[in-house]
Amino acid sequence: MPSSRTGRPPVQQRTPRRPAAARTVRDNPVRRLYANARRAWDRPLTAYYLIAGGSVLITVLGLVMVYSASQITALQLSLPGSYFFRKQFLAACIGGVLALAASRMPVKLHRALAYPILAGAVFMMALVQLPGIGMSVNGNRNWISLGGSFQIQPSEFGKLALVLWGADLLARKQDKAMLSQWKHMLVPLVPVAFMLLGLIMLGGDMGTAIILTAILFGLLWLAGAPTRLFVGVLSIAAAIGVILIKTSPNRMARLACIGATEPKTGVADCWQAVHGIYALASGGIFGSGLGASVEKWGQLPEAHTDFIFAVTGEELGLAGTLSVLALFAALGYAGIRVAGRTEDPFVRYAAGGVTTWIIAQAVINIGAVLGLLPIAGVPLPLFSYGGSALLPTMFAIGLLIAFARDDPAARAALAMRQPRFGRKRGGRGPGSGRSPRRWNTMRRRASAARSSGER
Repeated sequence: MPSSRTGRPPVQQRTPRRPAAARTVRDNPVRRLYANARRAWDRPLTAYYLIAGGSVLITVLGLVMVYSASQITALQLSLPGSYFFRKQFLAACIGGVLALAASRMPVKLHRALAYPILAGAVFMMALVQLPGIGMSVNGNRNWISLGGSFQIQPSEFGKLALVLWGADLLARKQDKAMLSQWKHMLVPLVPVAFMLLGLIMLGGDMGTAIILTAILFGLLWLAGAPTRLFVGVLSIAAAIGVILIKTSPNRMARLACIGATEPKTGVADCWQAVHGIYALASGGIFGSGLGASVEKWGQLPEAHTDFIFAVTGEELGLAGTLSVLALFAALGYAGIRVAGRTEDPFVRYAAGGVTTWIIAQAVINIGAVLGLLPIAGVPLPLFSYGGSALLPTMFAIGLLIAFARDDPAARAALAMRQPRFGRKRGGRGPGSGRSPRRWNTMRRRASAARSSGER
């Protein structure tokens, strides 16, 4: 071994060891995959992509399933097989325009629209009760005819109105430090919500009333309502709900069909609930194939509206239903993330209200199809047939997209992006700071190869 000038053997320099945690993450592929996924999950634009992509996928898959589930119903009514699909596609196109417009609006304009939307919703919901204007569908008087086969359900717009108006009201009160007093937290939010609930219950629509109540509780929870106040309002709403259910034989029959496995359960006719379970059970893992449902041939009522999830399970199987659940879970997570990361109180209340609305409605619809909840008659958001439900929901999705884009980190990430195509030809000199396009580099390499004698 060679010695140094001092006569001592040279000291071998040791490479610094990596920390045990970093070495474990790098050497373990599962941990590395988890770390990369978590890093991607925490990026500023994750919520933006989840809301935009998830809502588009749910809507497109819903259009496909509406076309598949509604063909037999349309033919039974002597209509073209694509009749309901065309109406839903038209509503989706209009809703897409509304979502795009809402996603480009500033927050101030959203707040300015709160009172006009509330006034318009209350006016239309009052028109429903006038003879000759309102219409009854499946026992509920909550529709207005627009001529021909087009109808509108004003109570669906009442959900959007309560979210926007309630968020604006609570945000203004928070700016004035008034939410610490219970009377300012409840008034006028709860009386206006009860007015909307009364107009809805005049038509007998218990399902929409439950969704509106969920939105009210979501706003109160976001506003920091104390437990006593929250429990008190919840107790009053539960007592009113019990009275309304006890006084209606139809609602009592729906309650008796929870978990039913036979079409006749005592005095209740559980035909729809049981055949929904039959449809899910016959789908298996990957389903019978798109369009191959058996239950939609007259056995399952409302196959393209309230029970479209059952047809999805029959045709696409467990894989299809889990995909739908995963998309709604991603949409709900993104909405919670937008509400939790913002500093604007209006954005927090509005994003939380929209997320409560969509997830609560999805849970009630899917729970009824699975036999875990009573059939409430509410559609699956963005998925079931119904233009009146699709239009305000897509506008609400546009709100979430606008709020996700308004986040400071998301704005910075969007501002740093450069378009890949369509750049101007000028400014490509040495001092321009722009790298040449990839196809330009490849073209120069090709020309150099030809000049060297290659052909």
